Amino acid sequence: MRLGIVGLPNVGKSTLFNAITKAGAAVANYAFCTIEPNVGVVAVPDSRLGSLAEMYKPEKITPATIEFVDIAGLVRGASKGEGLGNKFLANIREVDAIVHVVRCFDDEDVMHVDGQTDPARDIETINLELILSDMEYMDRRLDKARKLMKGGDKKHQAEAAFFERLTQHLEAGKPARTLEISEEEKNYCDDLFLLTFKPVLYAANINEDELSGPEPDYVKTVRDIAADEKAEVVVISAKIEEELSMLDDEEKQLFLQDLGLEESGLDKIVHAGYDLLGLMSYLTAGPQEVRAWTIEKGTKAPQAAGKIHSDFERGFIRAEVVNYSDLMASGTYAHAREKGLVRSEGKEYIMQDGDIVLFRFNV
Repeated sequence: MRLGIVGLPNVGKSTLFNAITKAGAAVANYAFCTIEPNVGVVAVPDSRLGSLAEMYKPEKITPATIEFVDIAGLVRGASKGEGLGNKFLANIREVDAIVHVVRCFDDEDVMHVDGQTDPARDIETINLELILSDMEYMDRRLDKARKLMKGGDKKHQAEAAFFERLTQHLEAGKPARTLEISEEEKNYCDDLFLLTFKPVLYAANINEDELSGPEPDYVKTVRDIAADEKAEVVVISAKIEEELSMLDDEEKQLFLQDLGLEESGLDKIVHAGYDLLGLMSYLTAGPQEVRAWTIEKGTKAPQAAGKIHSDFERGFIRAEVVNYSDLMASGTYAHAREKGLVRSEGKEYIMQDGDIVLFRFNV
């Protein structure tokens, strides 16, 4: 799962990314590495792993991970190659979802690229560049579809009609993800690599002293825009995230308690990102390793097994499944089995979040 962090200059994007990478390095059980200079990998917070570790005393704990890509800054004209526009747009194509950091604070010491804070204008600036890039792409696709349509194939006629409707939607200044698409039309979207199809999570970056009070009007503006776009919003303070990244687990919890917060902004972003992409985790547990595996909601047992190894899917026999809560209440796996809480599931079983699974297979 790759989340691309985007935003205008001086909105807190780099501060947030730096906090993310430091957090990944600072937490002992949270794997961190840098794949490229601008990519950080951090663990998905999951308290269930700690509880399972206490039960199994494993040699290793492996959480699910998420990649954050610090995408090059954007300026007006990026869709035409201005600034680092081409790099910016190419990097966005490679991510699964966009974390759009929006400045929702006033600070005379931090100059805004357009002179003053205006979340609506900032969001429009980035959305417009993405829409313009998509329009250029759709012009080529529409032209190709119209040429194929001349052969009389009804499939290409329907495709061209959909492409025309999508192009008009973009020309109206609306992102592709807000277009109502029928089940049949979804077939035409499989190979459309549109930037504005990607789900968006707005990270409203506020001053640290506003975290525990009422939400600033700037945040309400972001929420209104997000609602129209079917996007999500997380309120953060990039400065606080940077401070939290310097602390160990115990100090971090005390700091969050002092702020009246249940979780950090980074944790909120990760959880929201999971929901945004329709993801969940199942777990495997034993004395060698306790591990979380990321799958899409609705995944069946054999395909989930394939996340571990392709042989598990190819030779799938059954899945022995116990609910996390049932296991914790039972105290041990053996007691859960005695109570009949360990189920044997077949190829059609749809995995549930928090399933603890032992896959049986034969190749």
